[in-house]
Amino acid sequence: MSDPVLSARGLSKSYLSGDRRIEVLCGIDLDIGAGESISVRGESGSGKSTLLNLLAGLDEGDAGIVAWAGSPGTGPERRAAFLGMVFQAFYLVPELDARANVLMAARMLRPPDKAARTRADALLGRVGLSERRDHLPAQLSGGERQRVAVARALMNRPRLLLADEPTGNLDERTGAAVIDLLLDVCVETETALVLVTHNAAHASRTGRRLLLHGGQLSEC
Repeated sequence: MSDPVLSARGLSKSYLSGDRRIEVLCGIDLDIGAGESISVRGESGSGKSTLLNLLAGLDEGDAGIVAWAGSPGTGPERRAAFLGMVFQAFYLVPELDARANVLMAARMLRPPDKAARTRADALLGRVGLSERRDHLPAQLSGGERQRVAVARALMNRPRLLLADEPTGNLDERTGAAVIDLLLDVCVETETALVLVTHNAAHASRTGRRLLLHGGQLSEC
């Protein structure tokens, strides 16, 4: 592997439940290469979302370090430029149309200009929603809303895309189409992808397949 887009070393995380401490992640090491696709499976409560939150710098571990493109530091502005995230629940702003929702990512870095609006339109075209860019989320199907979320995640040309159960609220056919989209755009843009999923068929399509069990990651 060339220099990794992201390196994690010794990531550990635990939570208190009453007077009992539950170890969720136990010294995880992970390297993610440019353009690489990785799936992470595991039982509910195994810590998959916790792992993504640590990789994204949205949460702090009890121990360990995360380095983005070779250097530590995961502040909000750098996060917006470095990675995109796709969630199960879409998290679109209901009062904004599809185009404005995509542009929300650009606002994390600077006020959107003509180039940003052109890119947002191009991304909506790439995900098959050119004719729906003026529609509000309530006017879109679940699959269309998730495609808007994918376009938003790609708005700032991230080096890493983190997808947390992106098909969890979709039917099987629509979910498969969203996985097609994620894998295709990551190949096209050389964006690395980490996909958390319960779906074995979706996981089998990534270049590396990992299992999170007992706080540890293993190849599967």
